[in-house]
Amino acid sequence: MISNSLINKILITVFIIFSFSPVFSQKAEETNQKLFAPLFEWQGNPYRAALGVPGEKYWQNKADYSIAVELDEENHLISGNVNISYTNNSPHSLNFLWLQLDQNKFSKESRGSLTMPMNGGRWVGDYAGGYKIGQVEVKYNDGETAEPQKVINDTRMQLRLPKALVANGGNINISIAFSYKVPEYGADRMGRLVTKKGRLYEMAQWYPRMAVYDDVKGWNNEPYLGSGEFYLEYGDFDYKITVPYDHIVVGSGELQNPEEVLTTTLIKRLEKASESDETVMIVGPKEIDNFKLTRPAEEGTLTWHFKMSNSRDVAWASTKSFIWDAARINLSEGKSCMAMSVYPKESYGNNAWGRSTEYTKASIEFNSKMWFEYPYPAAVNVAGIVGGMEYPGVSFCSWRATRGSLWDVTDHEFGHNWFPMIVGSNERLYPWMDEGFNTFINHYSTVAFNGNEYPSSLDNVRGNAYFLTAPSRESINTFPDVSQTYNLGFIAYRKPAIGLYLLREVILGPERFDFAFKNYIQNWAYKHPTPIDFFNAMENGAGEELDWFWRGWFYSNSTLDQGVENISYIRENPEDGAIISISNNGELVMPVVVEIKEENGNTGRVNLPVEIWQRGNKWTFQYKSTSKIKSVQLDPDRMLPDVNSKNDIWMDSGEMVQP
Repeated sequence: MISNSLINKILITVFIIFSFSPVFSQKAEETNQKLFAPLFEWQGNPYRAALGVPGEKYWQNKADYSIAVELDEENHLISGNVNISYTNNSPHSLNFLWLQLDQNKFSKESRGSLTMPMNGGRWVGDYAGGYKIGQVEVKYNDGETAEPQKVINDTRMQLRLPKALVANGGNINISIAFSYKVPEYGADRMGRLVTKKGRLYEMAQWYPRMAVYDDVKGWNNEPYLGSGEFYLEYGDFDYKITVPYDHIVVGSGELQNPEEVLTTTLIKRLEKASESDETVMIVGPKEIDNFKLTRPAEEGTLTWHFKMSNSRDVAWASTKSFIWDAARINLSEGKSCMAMSVYPKESYGNNAWGRSTEYTKASIEFNSKMWFEYPYPAAVNVAGIVGGMEYPGVSFCSWRATRGSLWDVTDHEFGHNWFPMIVGSNERLYPWMDEGFNTFINHYSTVAFNGNEYPSSLDNVRGNAYFLTAPSRESINTFPDVSQTYNLGFIAYRKPAIGLYLLREVILGPERFDFAFKNYIQNWAYKHPTPIDFFNAMENGAGEELDWFWRGWFYSNSTLDQGVENISYIRENPEDGAIISISNNGELVMPVVVEIKEENGNTGRVNLPVEIWQRGNKWTFQYKSTSKIKSVQLDPDRMLPDVNSKNDIWMDSGEMVQP
């Protein structure tokens, strides 16, 4: 005979098995284990720590440039020489080097030209021909000089060294003579514009540049096709631009010889602007042709000399048609730099480029205070043929831009000084790490500018439902040169920006997000982070496991669809409390905000963490109601990118709804 105690033990055992076994309680495949699993099996290494910071053995190579070129305006030719002092800080000796020859894209035979769609697009460029590379010479630290074997393939040049460049600090000097014809429209990165007063040149990708050698891929020598942007080493720049005497040149960094290229009048005006919060005119619209007032020479050429430290690149612009104005940018602890704008007469006006310096100043000051202080001596906005493109300390924006469109493009291009000029991510592979991050910070600078003069569209998260459900959509991690042109604006710019907005405003909150994000910027300033470095930095800094978010938002096309399932009352009495059931109907998970309104006028909110979805897509909870419920609404502030608004709200129909 079985005793009562043994029977009780058997019953308890059966209860435990049935209660906790996934076979009986819920099929394993119906849980969300995969959504919450680690995105990467990452243990960190000596170069990149799992903390999301550079490791104790992190290294990166350095490229210092000395450049001298001359502009032949009649033939649109650039010719000159670049000397690169390249330091190999890696633990590997290098018997060959790679350089980028971006101008070769503008050859009919280039990969960028051959892979361009028939309908063209933003990335179309004319066939100016590309580089003509002259003598190449290398010089070692011991004084030995040699002519390396050069192999040019599309937009890359390999230099096969006669003697390897030693590891851990070995240095070599590379001298390259080059020339090329300036394309009229250089893939919306650079080019030349005909104005009423003369041709206006915006010059970028204008010299052979070192490719990056890093601990992740070795040589990063992807071809320049047009959509993908750039990945560059940091270094110091000393460059000289020789142009016709009647031109004004602006460029990255600081002008070294103002007395040689500017009149006393212009120098005094610049000094006044450096102490003024209001825009000061340097060359007015009626002074463009007054060369005696604005130019120190009456014939020949002048050489403009600029320097810039710890930068990844430099760019410049030149024309005789510039209007020029400037103002002071206020930084911390009494420090300052200069905001400047140059533009043709066609762009002048208070509703157009007359406010450019005001916009530039506001953007730089806000982002310096919010995230990381602006490090360069000037911020120069150039109106020209380029619709919008960024370089350290210099932005190229459309000469046609006015009002809000000019604010947007100015704020966006100068925002790029933080991503990727300061935080030097690989734009060729991860455009979202610069375009998306920058679009995100643009939201806050726009909201802050002049009493929200120009509204930000990033608040309207649900307005992007069409893109989130489009059959042709692609994920954020799609390489830019692989992505469909019509998708690039969303997956590189808007979707990652929305993701960071959700992370700050919904998932983490501003205090935790800002702490982690600022630490990420600080730790990776002038270095080369990868996506996993960013993910680790945010998780460690904010104290939150976010693999479910990175996977769902950045590495998939998953959509969010939260819905109210049903409402019932305990003992069928609203005063005893309500039972509310909700569901997650998409593959993307998010925290849940539930707003409950009762007939007696009471309104309450319940904030549910994302972990409610770990075991499945249904969740039921008790709410302490005091009267009959009129409505239950999910995401009442419409902060989430829910693609189906129809099931977000339950309204009382006058009848009891049973689960």
